[in-house]
Amino acid sequence: MADDVTPGGEPSPEDDFQELIRRLFGGAAGDFDPEQLSRLSGMNIDPAMMQAVMRQLQGAFANADETGISWDMAERQALHIANQEGLGVTAGQRTDLDQAFALATLWLSEATTISELAAPPATLTRGAWVEATLPVWQELAAPVATSIADALTTALSEQAPDDMQGLVQGAGRLMRTVGGSLFASQLGQVVGNLSKEVVSGGDVGIPLMPDGEAAILPQNFADFGRDLEVPEDQLALYVATRELAHARLFRHARWLRLHVISQVTDFARGVHVDTDALEDLATRFDPSEPEELRRAIESGALLPARSEAQEAALARLENLLATVEGWVEVVTEDATSRLPSAQRIAEAVRRRRAVGGPAERALGSLVGLEIRPRRMREAAAMWRSVTDAVGPAARDALWDYPDLMPGAADIDDPAALVARLEARARGEEPARDEMDDALARLLAGEDPDASTTAAPDAASEDDGPDDAADDEGESGAPEDHRPV
Repeated sequence: MADDVTPGGEPSPEDDFQELIRRLFGGAAGDFDPEQLSRLSGMNIDPAMMQAVMRQLQGAFANADETGISWDMAERQALHIANQEGLGVTAGQRTDLDQAFALATLWLSEATTISELAAPPATLTRGAWVEATLPVWQELAAPVATSIADALTTALSEQAPDDMQGLVQGAGRLMRTVGGSLFASQLGQVVGNLSKEVVSGGDVGIPLMPDGEAAILPQNFADFGRDLEVPEDQLALYVATRELAHARLFRHARWLRLHVISQVTDFARGVHVDTDALEDLATRFDPSEPEELRRAIESGALLPARSEAQEAALARLENLLATVEGWVEVVTEDATSRLPSAQRIAEAVRRRRAVGGPAERALGSLVGLEIRPRRMREAAAMWRSVTDAVGPAARDALWDYPDLMPGAADIDDPAALVARLEARARGEEPARDEMDDALARLLAGEDPDASTTAAPDAASEDDGPDDAADDEGESGAPEDHRPV
């Protein structure tokens, strides 16, 4: 035990450091012994800096969930930014937007068969938008935050000297908390800054608001319309109509919300931290300069190039978001056809969605995901062709079930989708494909993977009645069992 104390019989600085860690884990770090902190100078550690770091980490540690991520920190950061320049909603703003929502509801009911919302639309402050949407942000970002926390723990453990491995392993959860809390802090900054850009609940494209709720942020709406040089009442009507269309769609197709979020989280789970970049950062990391790690997380420098699987996941997500946005655009265009400035406003909204704001770009750096629908114009053209061919009712029925929703191939070739819908409207059976044949064999109790090359009329003259019956069975189910 002689190595555990100084020549004067007092504990060594290393013992003091380990005692601080024990205090941190034991929840007793609120009041560190100043004399104990002063002895850390023997390890070339600034006691004041160490005390500040320990207090900050203990706060993060106390509020972290089972993954080691402090989402309370993200919320505090976001609300701090949102409320810095946030303004309340005046009675005049609320009245004007309520009137716009009321008229937009009537116009929208003429353009779509999807029913009205049950809850009245809301006017939100920036802070209220943060509180309403943060649960979804947390769900979307959790996979990436966990990946960063895991990678940070591994990298720091590998870089620690052998005589410090026991301490590092014992503080493994603390290391996860460091990485997770830094990520949560950056997410809070992104969401807080995004609250200063979004005009409505569906402005980002993904379903952030609670199910069946529509909202406009009057402060950001005023900023958006300042340079458009269009009458404010027309702009309010257009934005209200678009927001209601987005909220109606997700309330009608209740499966769609989960479908979009699962696509985002599937992409996020494939995000892995660039261990080489992280190890390089760990070798030169200075605890007195935590901003370097923060900047690395914020800039996306720790996220490597996308894998092929991620590129495929991103393509599926972009097609899905474009399909949603395209429908919203077409329905909004039809509903606001009475507005003289509708086309001008629509083009401004399209440009805004295509370019994105600074906070949206920061989100892309943070989680490696750009949530702008690149194929929105093509998807809108598809929905326009469908609307012109079969009308709003048949168009909107495509959202009734997930397997009816148009896919990437329909965006590429709207004519084929229109032909199928027109045939269905005439009561004609659509052309059978391999999936139809496999389903028919399954319903007939046969092997769905069996070959269908042998048809009844191809039987040889030597076939007996039993063989002919077998051949007929292999060709598929009887006509009245085929799916319509």
